[in-house]
Amino acid sequence: MRIGIDVDGCITDAARFVSDYGIKFCYENKIEYQIKEDEYNEAKALGISSENAEKFWNEYLPYYATKYKPRDFASEVIKKLKEKHEIYIVTARNEEGLPQEVYGKMKEMVLKWLEENSILCDKIIFTKGSKLPYCLENNIDIMIEDSPRNILEISTKIPVLCFDNSYNKTIEGKNIKRVYSWYDVLANIK
Repeated sequence: MRIGIDVDGCITDAARFVSDYGIKFCYENKIEYQIKEDEYNEAKALGISSENAEKFWNEYLPYYATKYKPRDFASEVIKKLKEKHEIYIVTARNEEGLPQEVYGKMKEMVLKWLEENSILCDKIIFTKGSKLPYCLENNIDIMIEDSPRNILEISTKIPVLCFDNSYNKTIEGKNIKRVYSWYDVLANIK
């Protein structure tokens, strides 16, 4: 079986990063914020302008992309899955709108981060827009995803394990199964 895995929000806890580092950023820059846990978009999640969200990512993306640790057991479970299945990393991390410091380096940064964190895979797919065409093109049998939009789109054609986050709590439907940890992913794939 081919298993597609999203990076941000599944392998990493992107919401925790946005909350922790976003509040730090707002505090240090005297920006008022208001946390909205049910929002996927970081500007809305922090209650700040899109301009300030862009400044936040300009400051913290290099750290997030190279040093931020994966969720507990992500590497361990993905290794177990890879023993019997093909693992495809399907990520929306692309070069669009990146800070000068990392522009042109994102693919290299992702590959290095995966290696440094012992995240094994057979193929990495960098997407733009909807992930559904990439999943279909690569014959993904099941996708592990956290983005509400991607979950709903992908689940129209293939099963999705919805990695539980506060911003996707209301997402449900045919072909969608909620998972709460990496060992829950393993239990549901077996």
